[in-house]
Amino acid sequence: MKIGELAKQVGFTVETIRYYEKEGLLHPALRDPANNYRRYDHSHLERLIFIRRCRTLAMTHDEIQVLLKARAQPDASCETINELIDEHIHHVQARIAELQILETQLIELRGQCRAAHTTSDCGILRELDHPTEDLTDPAVAHSHVPGSQCGGGQHT
Repeated sequence: MKIGELAKQVGFTVETIRYYEKEGLLHPALRDPANNYRRYDHSHLERLIFIRRCRTLAMTHDEIQVLLKARAQPDASCETINELIDEHIHHVQARIAELQILETQLIELRGQCRAAHTTSDCGILRELDHPTEDLTDPAVAHSHVPGSQCGGGQHT
């Protein structure tokens, strides 16, 4: 099948599939000698479905690469897989804690302006213009979750 057909079946963009090939998550497709188009087979589809499932679990490309290697060795121990998932759980728990801190900060910030005023009298803007000591602390200032709207993301 052509890349567009594959993309449609798995729910990725063509660019994402090419990116995964470039990154080594997806084996390069063979080229059709008649027209030099990439030809993808069922193994590409299965692998992309696996990758998509991993991405929905917010796994990094490195984590996916480890899982793909383990998947290719069906007789090997799954200990490294268990360790990877345990690490990922701890990472998710840390992200949840960061989000809870962010939520608290936003609620406190929202409390600075309880009614509609002119923007020159807005307590939220005034507070953002004069950050507290907490916001100058790098641990707090960077508590926004990576990969969200304002954080550094990763190609999906």
